[in-house]
Amino acid sequence: MSNLMLDSRMKAAKCPKEELSLTDWAFVNPEDFNDSVKHIEVSTSPEQCFVFTVKSHKDVLQSTIGFNKLQRKWATLSIGQEIDVRPFKFDINTQTLATINLEVDLYDKKRTTRKPYDSDAIAREFSAKFHHHGFAVGQQLVFQFQELPLLIIIVKELEGADINAIKSGVSSAKSRELRIGQYFPNTMIVFDKSEGSSVNLVGKSKGKTVHHSIINPDWDFQNMGVGGLDTEFSAIFRRAFASRVFPPEIVEQLGCKHVKGILLYGPPGTGKTLIARQIAKMLNTREPKIVNGPEILNKYVGESEANVRRLFAEAEEEEKRLGPNSALHIIIFDEIDAICKSRGSVAGASGVNDTVLTQLLAKIDGVGQLNNILVIGMTNRRDLIDEALLRPGRMEVQMEIGLPSETGRFQIFIIHTARMRDNKRMAADVDLQELAVLTKNFSGAEIEGLVRAAQSTALSRFIKASNKVEIDPEAGEKLMVDRGHFLHALENDIKPAFGTSSEALELYITRGIINWGEPIRSLLDDGAILTQKARSGFGLVSVLLEGPPNAGKTALAAQLAKNSDFPFIKICSPHDMIGFSESAKVLQIRKFFDDAYRSELSCILVDNIERLLDYGAIGPRYSNLVLQALLLLLTNQPPKGQKLLVICTTSRRQLLEELEILSTFTKILRVPNISTSEQLIAVLEETDVFSKSQIAAIAQKVANKRLFIGIKKLLEMIEIAEKYDEEHRVLYFLKDLEEEDLLFDA
Repeated sequence: MSNLMLDSRMKAAKCPKEELSLTDWAFVNPEDFNDSVKHIEVSTSPEQCFVFTVKSHKDVLQSTIGFNKLQRKWATLSIGQEIDVRPFKFDINTQTLATINLEVDLYDKKRTTRKPYDSDAIAREFSAKFHHHGFAVGQQLVFQFQELPLLIIIVKELEGADINAIKSGVSSAKSRELRIGQYFPNTMIVFDKSEGSSVNLVGKSKGKTVHHSIINPDWDFQNMGVGGLDTEFSAIFRRAFASRVFPPEIVEQLGCKHVKGILLYGPPGTGKTLIARQIAKMLNTREPKIVNGPEILNKYVGESEANVRRLFAEAEEEEKRLGPNSALHIIIFDEIDAICKSRGSVAGASGVNDTVLTQLLAKIDGVGQLNNILVIGMTNRRDLIDEALLRPGRMEVQMEIGLPSETGRFQIFIIHTARMRDNKRMAADVDLQELAVLTKNFSGAEIEGLVRAAQSTALSRFIKASNKVEIDPEAGEKLMVDRGHFLHALENDIKPAFGTSSEALELYITRGIINWGEPIRSLLDDGAILTQKARSGFGLVSVLLEGPPNAGKTALAAQLAKNSDFPFIKICSPHDMIGFSESAKVLQIRKFFDDAYRSELSCILVDNIERLLDYGAIGPRYSNLVLQALLLLLTNQPPKGQKLLVICTTSRRQLLEELEILSTFTKILRVPNISTSEQLIAVLEETDVFSKSQIAAIAQKVANKRLFIGIKKLLEMIEIAEKYDEEHRVLYFLKDLEEEDLLFDA
């Protein structure tokens, strides 16, 4: 300290007037100190000294000094406490402030405001009010800025200018850290917010606030465990989190608003919940709230809406208290379609779904919108979601989590077999790349199930089930999951939901395809060309197989679908829709096509299309609702990059022509009945039921005869003839042909 003068013994007192307590002055009686004394040093103990800037006031009693509440708190003074006081003078060469760092917060933390505090305007007002004041590190003062809530300011750092170096002309003179110094109009002020403060500081005088990264510092993107979804996760990160990674001042300069909602949709088991779970782990935020859509609904009036409000209550309270400094609150809705169906689509007079949706919309992007939330919704049925929820500002980022590609499936296999490989429990003959090729249209969950099934198969080899279950004592050493276990699981245990209906296809072609003549060869060749056309990227290719009943149209359609080797093959059959209402039938048909759009290569077999249309010769002749749905679906191009082959069968070409469906097909192929004896003999030779001599006898009987018989009917007659002994087999077969009126004179 410098220039110490005569010590005085005085007492601490309150400020003489309430309004004077909002200043940083200590008030003295004019008789105690003359106007030349600008600062005083107060000693509360030999080790504790504090410097105050003083001002005379006639209402202050002699031998007392008036301090405001913050000054008394800083210097640990109590009312009436005796203190040693002496005048103090700053050394202009060593105690002139170059920079003062101030930390600001609201004086009354219960009061909040979203209005910004302009740090440049505060700096100008601060300079005008406190020029030549003395400040010390740790000192606190109150500051009223315009009509905004009162601020409390804490002196955090002081840097002094080296006046002697400046006078000597040294331009690179370094500032020194000070404990105490005097403020001048050219002193630079830097404002920072206190930790957890709700003050919204703007302007150039604002310091570089430490930015707490939204990404968890322990997070490793390499160990995400989200196989095959790298592209989707990158897109989500770019849209939803890039703006939150940068410091708020940069986002503020861009005028950028944060994304508040993400909708993840796609088939079951493709990783929607997994991505949401990983996002929650990745972010350094409040603990996410996870809720299933149906849990929101409540039978009591108003409770469903109240449940939505409760989910946002914590974020709302923190937004009011901290404003833009609030932490991010994540709310994850699983099965969000349960509460966000299109308004007016749910039957019933209560309208609960509509009001719940309205409440959710108001919280995300209503009048009192929140900026510190991220809502993640997941659904298998995006088509059910109300459009108002999908607009920008709400569920702005909509990401389809589809079936994984071959590369994605390989990544998923690596994830789910990692522990087996690390512990050397997987045999060397297991080729994960081969399994990725074999598991076309498998979802991530189905691949995980396949790995479990292979493990179960391997475990079962060491279990002996007799009167009681026994485990091979050496199982631990012998246990190894090999290629055979995976192939067994693939063939018998796990079938993809979006895969091939192989069992149904095999059922349709149980008797096989008999190539009895040129019409069948030509049809199979045309089918192969159309399949290649679909595979080559023509979008939608539709084929109609038409012909008389029992001509074998369904078997040929199934063979064409099987030959396509498309990963997605489904059969849309009227047998599976017996008893369905018109609307239920339309929804089921629509689901076949929606599912097909999820696969890159898809084939739908629509069998017996006239039965699907509820055709009847008398009465109401067809279902117009189903007809319109088929007309639209058979002309609707699949999404970009998807290829769809539709194979339909009918025995009523004339009907389809009248209903104007024929024009929707890319190609119409005729499946004829057997009409010549040569074609009949070709079938008999393929079936191996009759001997050569018997076939010759039949050929002699049907020579110069005209036939009209479907292959399906003919095969049934051959199977019946097979039941007879060889001596009477030909006789009964020819008798059946004549009784069925299938033989005609040429």
